[in-house]
Amino acid sequence: MKEQKILFFDIDGTLLTAPPFSVPESAQLALKKAREKGHLLFVNSGRTLGMISPLIRNLGFDGYVCGCGSQIYMHDRLLYSSTITNELCRRTAEVLRECKVAAFFEQPGGILYDGGSPVSCMDVEHLKDEVKAEDLSLFDEEKKNKFTFDKFLAFLQEDSLEDKFRAFCEKHFLYFDHGNRIWEVTQKKCSKATGICFLLEKLNIPLENSFAFGDSTNDLLMLQYAGHSIAMGNSMEEILPYCSYQTTDIDKDGIYNAMKHFQLID
Repeated sequence: MKEQKILFFDIDGTLLTAPPFSVPESAQLALKKAREKGHLLFVNSGRTLGMISPLIRNLGFDGYVCGCGSQIYMHDRLLYSSTITNELCRRTAEVLRECKVAAFFEQPGGILYDGGSPVSCMDVEHLKDEVKAEDLSLFDEEKKNKFTFDKFLAFLQEDSLEDKFRAFCEKHFLYFDHGNRIWEVTQKKCSKATGICFLLEKLNIPLENSFAFGDSTNDLLMLQYAGHSIAMGNSMEEILPYCSYQTTDIDKDGIYNAMKHFQLID
């Protein structure tokens, strides 16, 4: 068998098409062929495990780098976990209220939201119907002093105190501006890149045998770190200078064509 490679895939825009969400048949075939070649396949996503849909979970991945590197799973076993301290979680909820920013907070098993926030948005309301969700404003004192989350998604409003919120994020977190006033806010010590680094060391795989597939700026650290970085054809232009190769669009056999290009499959 050829030397084993390890492949990392973003979800949205890389494995999953735009709504109505689907995984192209060519991508499913490419993943199957790569497994048959003995390569290791990992999802590397900003989503925590509880927010990864069955469409992805049923594809037979060896593991998941979740929450921008804050949890790492292999063969259903948790290998690494990092969370935000309760003190900082509580302070974050306070600052979001002060700055009039809506948010949901991600945990491995679901989300938290703040029913006491002065602002709300439909994204948060819709998600509450799809995944396990708890209102942190209803926590008793004991639970207030214990709860944590791993990352959060913030939805800025027209009257949000953006400068104050940005200063708070820059002090305590990393954040990615997804456009449309949506920020993904993550731990400073964790990223999609640290997730790759952890697994390469754990599995004793050289960097040059790692491949990362992504499409947006929140994939940038992963794409910069991996031995080979693949931008989807539908990628944001900002990531292209940092990628080894740009394949075709997600719905034009992008995953399959990239794997063929790098001779990962026959």
